[in-house]
Amino acid sequence: MDTDLNANANALLTLSGIGKTYVQTVLQDVSLSLHAGQVLALTGENGAGKSTVSKIICGLEPASAGSMLLDGRPYQPVSRSDAEAHGMRMVLQELNLIPTLSVAENLYLRQLPGRFGWINRRQLEQDARVQMARVGLTNIDPWTLVGELGIGHQQMIEIARNLIGDCRLLILDEPTAMLTHREVELLFIQIARLKSEGVALVYISHRLEELKRVADRIVVLRDGKLVCDDAIAGHSSADLVKLMVGRAADADIDLGGRTLGAPVLRVRELGRQGVVAPSSFAVHGGEIVGIAGLIGSGRTELLRLIFGADRADQGEVFVGDATVAARIRSPKDAVAAGIAMVTEDRKGQGLLLQQSIALNTTLASLPAVSRAGWLDAAAEALVATDYMQRLGIKARDAAQPVAELSGGNQQKVVMARWFYRDCPVMLFDEPTRGIDIGAKFDIYQLLVGLAREGKGLAIVSSDLRELMLVCDRILVMSAGRVVETFERATWSQDALLAAAFSGYLNTPATPATAAN
Repeated sequence: MDTDLNANANALLTLSGIGKTYVQTVLQDVSLSLHAGQVLALTGENGAGKSTVSKIICGLEPASAGSMLLDGRPYQPVSRSDAEAHGMRMVLQELNLIPTLSVAENLYLRQLPGRFGWINRRQLEQDARVQMARVGLTNIDPWTLVGELGIGHQQMIEIARNLIGDCRLLILDEPTAMLTHREVELLFIQIARLKSEGVALVYISHRLEELKRVADRIVVLRDGKLVCDDAIAGHSSADLVKLMVGRAADADIDLGGRTLGAPVLRVRELGRQGVVAPSSFAVHGGEIVGIAGLIGSGRTELLRLIFGADRADQGEVFVGDATVAARIRSPKDAVAAGIAMVTEDRKGQGLLLQQSIALNTTLASLPAVSRAGWLDAAAEALVATDYMQRLGIKARDAAQPVAELSGGNQQKVVMARWFYRDCPVMLFDEPTRGIDIGAKFDIYQLLVGLAREGKGLAIVSSDLRELMLVCDRILVMSAGRVVETFERATWSQDALLAAAFSGYLNTPATPATAAN
């Protein structure tokens, strides 16, 4: 006990009995301490309370109970700017940058250096270069428009902006969700640098391999309560999963109970110049087909062509046993033909964030919950409540706005919409991105359940282990082409990766057709 008291006395920030209640209690009696130069990993299922704790620390939400100490003195920020004045900073999953402004302008937007009423561009550039160097961005022109940069560089700019001034604690919320392997390595280098400079970091992620690599300590929340606060070195990934979900995550998925039927989707020479080379493949009823490849290989673009979100230059799409190609010029046409798609950008393309769970769930099937042309709110709520239970969506009720849900629960709402629409063909683009480990296995079971119902699924994922776990076949794309097809008995992670890189080597890979 004396050791704990001494540790808290030397802590940068101490939380004691922190709680948060909206309509329901979402955080209860959370106590922990943070020290300078320490990386604390914060994890737990979606809705466990991770973001709520972070927002309380950074002044975005007031605590309903408990207290905080900063350097041993009472700390209760009334706003984000108040917290930032105390050195508490947070990089959210959704970056807060203005794409039409330059890097330098984004960095110093709130404090542009001026002279005689004009912006001092020389001073702005000088300050920007110094700040960019802190996160390793020495090779980027400060006057480059942020919108011209990749997401990885944008994230580093957001971090650089939060390090301006006296940054004592930096919270990173799912920082690698959209980064390439190279960008992740760059981020880890900067985390090590910040740690050596005495900055405390809170690293929020579901990726346990990353947490074990960068963190000193692990804090696990489950259902709003703290269930673990310990050195991370003493815990295996399996231990952490069990702490997060209250049970061991299944190592295998039961893929049985399915009957492979006739093709429900046939793609014939579908392509778009410069983006996707003419591609052909089929998906059978009851089958799960994975689409693997590096970022930029054309995976998402191929799904968008099938769904009519982008216009194809050539090719045809057949649904079911149709002998005439479906006329798909828009997503509306695709849905009418029996094709559903869950996009990777749930916030920008998948949800009406300010609307209720009920409306978002029934959005693609409004006639089914309408009477005489009027929306039946009771019927809509009944449908949404049913899918909330089936998919394990954590929320107050079906009337809660989707914007108030965690990222993983938002993704489940998007999936609920298409489950309810009941299309025979379902396209999934990164279906478990931003979803915790326990919920991932729930989603996998739901996907297999759809296949058991006779639906054909095509799944794009950056996680090869995910595809290898749930798929019957995996198509690999490289440089815009389908280069190889693997059956379950023939694939390995090394073989899939080799195929994914093949299109970028000096010797072009031979395009493969996968119309089985």
